[in-house]
Amino acid sequence: MTESKPIRIALTGGPGAGKTTAANLLRRELGEIIVVVPEAATMLFSGGFPRCSEPFAVRATQKAIYHVQKNLECVQAARYPHRVLLCDRGTLDSAIYWPDGPEDFFKENQTSCETEIQRYDAVIFFETAAVGDISIEGGNPTRNESLSQAVGLDKQLKEIWVQHPNFHFIKHEASFMKKIIKAHKVIQRVIDEKTKDILNHNHQE
Repeated sequence: MTESKPIRIALTGGPGAGKTTAANLLRRELGEIIVVVPEAATMLFSGGFPRCSEPFAVRATQKAIYHVQKNLECVQAARYPHRVLLCDRGTLDSAIYWPDGPEDFFKENQTSCETEIQRYDAVIFFETAAVGDISIEGGNPTRNESLSQAVGLDKQLKEIWVQHPNFHFIKHEASFMKKIIKAHKVIQRVIDEKTKDILNHNHQE
């Protein structure tokens, strides 16, 4: 890892996938090398940011979430340059929640799908529990999606994130711990591979 660019992993997926719980458990299991970047949307909504359905309001909301998420990652990267940032969602998520579609989101925010994908060294995608017809109401008081909406968002998020060259899909399991174990292996492999690449680069210099 270099001081200017620590390893950055996006942990994403549809509503009710268990991302936040997984991030906190993985932080405990993998130790201090992991720094969790909290989910911007939950921070904003739980802090009083209004959650509206009007298209213009949704645009403003997702624009705020995108910029907060982006800057939260920058803050944690500056504070912990030699650790691994495990991001609870990634900046690309807002493109799916954007009312006028991803392309309009990229144009409005002067970015691109490729630019956002390149922010992360790897993507771990947790499939929502809604695909198993399991309630997603608990755990996050700011969540308001129905099961069908959660499944639809999960599918759209997967379609855009799967473009990442280091994409890892972790399907819904009856046992949540199985998802955690799989994610643990992926993160450890990413850390090992990136560390090896950096050591080889430094050796060549």
